[in-house]
Parts: sequence; C-alpha cells; structure tokens
Amino acid sequence: MPEPDAQLLLRYLQVARDALVWKLEGLSPYDQRRPLTPTGTNLLGLVKHLAGVEFGYFGDVLGRPVADRPAWMDDENTPNVDMFASADESGADILALYRRAWAHTDAAVAELGLDGTGEVPWWPPARNPVTVRQLLVHVTAETHRHAGHADLVRELIDGAAGLRADNDNLPEVAPTWWPDHVAHLEAIARDATA
Repeated sequence: MPEPDAQLLLRYLQVARDALVWKLEGLSPYDQRRPLTPTGTNLLGLVKHLAGVEFGYFGDVLGRPVADRPAWMDDENTPNVDMFASADESGADILALYRRAWAHTDAAVAELGLDGTGEVPWWPPARNPVTVRQLLVHVTAETHRHAGHADLVRELIDGAAGLRADNDNLPEVAPTWWPDHVAHLEAIARDATA
C-alpha cells in the first residue's frame, strides 16, 4: 500500500479521473466523440489523451513502459492523434485503456514511492530529474484541467452540468432560473461594452 502522502495525492487524482469518466455516462457514441470547439475538443479524446499522459509519465519517464503500448502513442505523423478516438476505437476501448493507465500509475506510485525518480525527455534539462511526487502533482493538475474541459463539453451537448454524480455542487434553483440567469449575465456583458 502506498505511503499516506501518496494515498492522498492518488485520491485527488482519482477524483478527477472519476469526474471525467462520469461525463461520458448516458451519451451516444456520436456525442462521446462529437467535436464541440474550434480545435475539436471532445469527450473521448480527453479520456484518450489522459490515458497517454499517465502511460507516458508513469511508464516511460519512470522506466516502466506499459505492455501492449497503443500504436498511436508512437505516431508522430498525425497531429493531435491522442485527442480523438479513431473510427476503430470504441468508447469502451478508450475507457478500458484509461482504467489500465490508472492501474499502471497506481502500481508505479506504490512500487517506487514518492521519492522515486525519472527523466522527462520532453521537459527542459533544468527540470530533470523529477520525482514521482512531482509527476503525481503534475498529472493530477492536468487531469483536473481536462475534467474542467469535459464539464463544458458535456454541458454543450445536453446541458448536464455538475461536479460529481453524487454532488453536482450547483445551487438548488427552479429550472427556469438558469435561462433567466444567463439572460442577466448577457445583459451585464452587453452593458460593459457600451
């Protein structure tokens, strides 16, 4: 079992992982893949990207490469290849890959401890070597950032919003309150530019 500080850091990482996966629940394959920003941000792409992030930092960087490495992780010819599910990757495939990345990360932390070290080849030399602790903080921050992206993408798809399945962290208001609130904010924004 990981040391107490590692358990705490892993708990915060798991909260973000769970939030991201929750954003896919109940959606059609189309909506899981649908690009909703000018740069193509989509829910499955965020999950796939974060699987690659965990495999990279807690695999390659720590000298623990993942078995059965996804081919796209070595594809240098397809820009943003990690930010979308290809036609032959199902939502279930991407979720299974992400869960495999979790297990790989959690095992690395348990085996190496927070003081274990590695080298991040894509970081400047001045930032190397790195500890498992640094990597865990970095990946937790990145996962929470992308979970926030997923919040917005999901809200654009069907209006579903909130922090977690068991606590949406939104005010308890009548359904008509939200459109009125948005109209109020729009009026404020227009007045600010006058």
